[in-house]
Amino acid sequence: MSHSDTFLSGLTVTRRDLLGAFAVAAVASAIPLGAYAQAAAPASGTAQAIADHFSGVTTMQGEFVQFGPRGEQTGGKFFIQRPGKLRFNYDDPSPMRVIADGKNVAIGNTKLKTWDLYPLSKTPLSLLLAQRIDLSAGMVKGVKEESDLTTIALGNNTVFGNSTITMMFDPKTYDLRQWTITDNQGKDTSVMIFNVKTGMQFDDRVFRVPYESIPGTPQSRD
Repeated sequence: MSHSDTFLSGLTVTRRDLLGAFAVAAVASAIPLGAYAQAAAPASGTAQAIADHFSGVTTMQGEFVQFGPRGEQTGGKFFIQRPGKLRFNYDDPSPMRVIADGKNVAIGNTKLKTWDLYPLSKTPLSLLLAQRIDLSAGMVKGVKEESDLTTIALGNNTVFGNSTITMMFDPKTYDLRQWTITDNQGKDTSVMIFNVKTGMQFDDRVFRVPYESIPGTPQSRD
């Protein structure tokens, strides 16, 4: 499978579903980038405190509801281990699975028994899963502070093109509530998370990518 830069473009059903798994906030609540503070300005003290707090949360698990760019809605369970690891298990009847193992992101269809593979570093998801949330001026696209929500938009035009990830936090507890990925075509996919637990330990198998089932990888030729 080619490591295409159109990974988050939503050109096929599989890729559009993947976008949803990585997104944030219901489409109805999406905020245009123009509504944020200018990216060149330093992050506020609140935003930095939130980023520092989130950087200290190394493991998370819970449930999610995904809203796709066409309004489609699905749910499931998620698992995160930073840096770099994530898993989305969609509820039946969806056959989708998404696994990031620190190097790659694999998108699987358990019904068709197919997998697509993409480098994690080429997706805005890598910003969410980084060891530390980078609020440098070159990375921050905007910060918006409200009484009930602090929103931080991150991106890097050199690496991700126009794709961005927008993370939304509770300004009182600093907890992550949702995140949204906007692709190069300007389409938003949103995911809200709930029943979140932190501080657990995961078996390595949770984030294992089945390379032996993915054509073109060295493991598949063993």
